[in-house]
Amino acid sequence: MDEKEFRVLVKYWFLKEKNTVETKTWLDAERSEMSTEDGERPKEVVTDENIKNIHKMILNDRKLKLNEIENTLKISTERVRHIIHEYLGMRKLCPKWVPHEFTFEQKQRQVDDSELCLKMIKRNKLEFMHRYVTMDETWLHHFTPKSNRQSSELTAYDEFAPKRGKT
Repeated sequence: MDEKEFRVLVKYWFLKEKNTVETKTWLDAERSEMSTEDGERPKEVVTDENIKNIHKMILNDRKLKLNEIENTLKISTERVRHIIHEYLGMRKLCPKWVPHEFTFEQKQRQVDDSELCLKMIKRNKLEFMHRYVTMDETWLHHFTPKSNRQSSELTAYDEFAPKRGKT
């Protein structure tokens, strides 16, 4: 098709009030540039290679988000979710809240303090209440604690939920 015929066809479609996308589609069909063959995309996304790659990524970082995996491997979110749940047998769990995660030294200090208090009670029961004053604990944070959603992790179905200290 020469240049003049091409312009005539464009003008014809313009006068029929078609938009540029419709015009281009029709002209490509007229020029026989439309392909009926399949594109370069693979026929199946759930391959052994993708399953291994997703598993490796999750083991490196259990707090990985689905869209991060999707962007890295160029797979749809639905297929990533399908691979994680059906092939890898994993799920995303929020951690269990425990009162506080104390170190061994902190636990030992609490035991020592409690034993000292018991000795004081045994020595002088009447005066103990006047001398021993307790207050509520106040925790001051110098950071913003993570929400439950932010700290959720991917775990296998037979694993327990991870633990997180209450802040």
